[in-house]
Amino acid sequence: MSRLISSAVSRILVALILFSLTGCSGTTAVAVAEPPIMRNNITGEPLEFSGLNETETPAVKQFKATGKNPYNTDREAIAKGGAVYLTACSACHGHHAEGKIAPALIDDYWTYPMNTTDIGLFSSTYAGLQGMMGPSKGRLTQDEILQLMAWIRSNYKGDPAKAEWNH
Repeated sequence: MSRLISSAVSRILVALILFSLTGCSGTTAVAVAEPPIMRNNITGEPLEFSGLNETETPAVKQFKATGKNPYNTDREAIAKGGAVYLTACSACHGHHAEGKIAPALIDDYWTYPMNTTDIGLFSSTYAGLQGMMGPSKGRLTQDEILQLMAWIRSNYKGDPAKAEWNH
């Protein structure tokens, strides 16, 4: 009989220890998403944001936390992005992003497939691409890059199912 009690007590103790080790304290654990790591699309190195002469806007902070451009549906930001596009991009990509000496930005073909995502397009614009397109770091603020991206996305003429930035 004492052997049975001892065995039962041992099982209860093991169960209590396992219960306490699993962190069951009566609270619910909430999974926190890690912010995306933004990388140079050519070298794979993480993007460097130190030394910028700008203040990060709430939109930039949100983008860095989620990888989604909060300006993609913001009409005012899209209009500002259009002005940025005309001064910074249209000479090579065409006045309507239709392509000129650089590729079109409004169809389903992307020279760099990672540009189908907001993180990819930001990284390409910020850090540049293989000597073809120089970096915008220091020429455009991060907020201007997000506005520019929103303008590009708003002019997309391809298949909506392929618009990864909308998913």
